[in-house]
Amino acid sequence: MLIRHAAAVAEVGEVLARRGGSAGFADLRAVVSARAIRAALAAGTIRRVAKGVYALPEAPAALTAARSQGGAVSHLSAAQHWRMGVLSAPALPHVTVPVGRQRRRAGLPCVLHWSDVPVLDDVTTPVRTVLDCARTLPLSDALSVADSALHLGLVDHAELSDASARLVGPNRRRIQRVVGLADGRAESVLESALRVILIEAGIDGFEPQVQVRSAGFSARLDLGHRRRRIALEADGFEHHGTRKALVRDCRRLVNLSLHGWLVLRFSWEDVMYDPEWVVEAVLAALERPPLTNRLPDAA
Repeated sequence: MLIRHAAAVAEVGEVLARRGGSAGFADLRAVVSARAIRAALAAGTIRRVAKGVYALPEAPAALTAARSQGGAVSHLSAAQHWRMGVLSAPALPHVTVPVGRQRRRAGLPCVLHWSDVPVLDDVTTPVRTVLDCARTLPLSDALSVADSALHLGLVDHAELSDASARLVGPNRRRIQRVVGLADGRAESVLESALRVILIEAGIDGFEPQVQVRSAGFSARLDLGHRRRRIALEADGFEHHGTRKALVRDCRRLVNLSLHGWLVLRFSWEDVMYDPEWVVEAVLAALERPPLTNRLPDAA
């Protein structure tokens, strides 16, 4: 009897794990018995998060909150689910429920939105996630999500353009602006945020991930101005993880200087908290005459 009881409790946990850590009563009952569910609750291996909704103790917070409200993970929480880059994580999960549905008081805490949205496994689709972020977030945060989604291949530009053209509701122009600026070449959220600083300051000519090549040397620049040979680098916390990485980066900077590139490196704090200084530095670099003594690039 004890073995059978333990097996039933374990089976409930396995079913929830296959469902992403949480599920409704009907989904569970399709596989396990009501007695097994009650036994798992009594054993503390699962918890009741809302009426008719159960979860493992370690279940993902956003997905569990969405199911507790009868909705879907959305906005920045959906971006995190799809592993898109985000500048800052949301304090509470974002959940979208169908229009007209009431908040469930017994549901888990979350930021609720009301809309009829396309969903995959209780999460808004990647395209819809990018559009929701573009609608509600500042440009830096929104473009970081859009750039990342393109870079990861979760969406393509044609999909985003078509979807934004069909979209109705508030902030339609803001969404279309984000889609128009999105660039899948960007490789980090800080790089995207740095590009936004230039965009908002009206500074043109910088492209993401510019390649510099010569005999025995190759480098990619976060943002590069090809004609003026000015490179902008966005350095996050993890930039120098090892001594070897530091040595490699020093040699890279020397080679770029020998090829006539002026390299401006900006930290997370510069980009996030002092954009005015970033603009001043870039404008000062653009006002300087270009370097003339340099090694030739590869053909």
